[in-house]
Amino acid sequence: MQRLSTRDGDFAAKFAAVVDDRRESASDVASAVSAILADVRARGDAVLAELTAKFDGHELDTTGWQVSAEDCKAAFDALDPDLRAALELAASRIRAYHAAQLPENRDYTDEAGVRLGAVWHAVDAAGLYVPGGRAAYPSSLLMNAIPAKVAGVGRLVVVTPTPKGEVNPLVLAAAHLAGVDEVWRVGGAHAVGALAYGTGRIAPVDVVTGPGNAWVAEAKRQLYGVVGIDMVAGPSEILVIADGANDPAHIAADLLSQAEHDPTSQSILITDDAAFADAVAGAVEDELARLATEPTARTSWNDNGVIIEVASFDEAPALANRLAAEHVEIATEDPQAIFAKIRHAGSVFLGRMTPEAVGDYVAGPNHVLPTGRRARFSSGLSVLDFMKRTSFIQLDEAALEAVGPAAVALARAEGLPAHARSISIRLEK
Repeated sequence: MQRLSTRDGDFAAKFAAVVDDRRESASDVASAVSAILADVRARGDAVLAELTAKFDGHELDTTGWQVSAEDCKAAFDALDPDLRAALELAASRIRAYHAAQLPENRDYTDEAGVRLGAVWHAVDAAGLYVPGGRAAYPSSLLMNAIPAKVAGVGRLVVVTPTPKGEVNPLVLAAAHLAGVDEVWRVGGAHAVGALAYGTGRIAPVDVVTGPGNAWVAEAKRQLYGVVGIDMVAGPSEILVIADGANDPAHIAADLLSQAEHDPTSQSILITDDAAFADAVAGAVEDELARLATEPTARTSWNDNGVIIEVASFDEAPALANRLAAEHVEIATEDPQAIFAKIRHAGSVFLGRMTPEAVGDYVAGPNHVLPTGRRARFSSGLSVLDFMKRTSFIQLDEAALEAVGPAAVALARAEGLPAHARSISIRLEK
């Protein structure tokens, strides 16, 4: 874990190294994924069966390629009542938040008499990747499937790896609750390829969303253009901006909430209090001892954790904007004052009683967020990832007379006489 201070003469160089550290897949992953995708495109289901046997340890023809809707419902019905209620609360809050994101169609006539507007339509089919190896997250299924449903997607397809043929019952329960149409027992880069290209069994989709390992992320990157994607996700990140009035154990727990995801995750604390920084560092060690995920979290913290001491919180927004972190907690007396200056962040959590983890489950906003500084130019998953806009134009004779001559002039200037003629021929008397 690094300790930095803005007072140090070498701070700028050390902080730049933190900002520029990608912690993402190596080039050998890219070439291997490219070969897998080409194989899926050529041989389809045969590749899925071979790689599932190799990586997940079961034969799809024996365990079954799909999980039935009846099995998903049975998993939901069998849940402990408290857990079922928790899933239902999460689903209702996610649904309500995303329903408010639905865009409105536009239809108006401007001063030249030209009718203009745009209409929004959902894609026909969406594929949702749900991890099933190191992590099996029903919350991620809800966060991907519910916005798609709210958008109006007609066919929702889940692909998920099932090691030794075993499916996480919580994932199946979430699939039932979210209204998923198909659940396939395949994962990895080959599953993403199947969603994009289609195989004999799996029909292709229009958009692929959902988190995964480096192979899944690389497959999505390479297939963008064949299908739409939500984003290329990298290792998880959290930036906590906290003052000395916080309980150090609270902040330590928040930092480790992302560190436990993966050894390449990153947790960063910015504080103006050196004694508090020491206390948090000590509390992290105490918290690690309590975690079943301690090996992963400790590696993440030791290799990638950073504590930055600032002279005052006036320095914090500029540092946060350069980091453009996936998650930003602002645990200060006046979090809004800092938040007002934050321009680049996936999602922001305001106040001492708003741990990032509540956003992972039940707050409502999506937890599928940009990583690797991509919050500089992209946003978290929303209904718009499952929709596209079609503009429309309508002119009558008077409207064409008003704006057509300018279009003719521009077309001729660009050396496109057929463009000009298609307009001017209508203006001839």
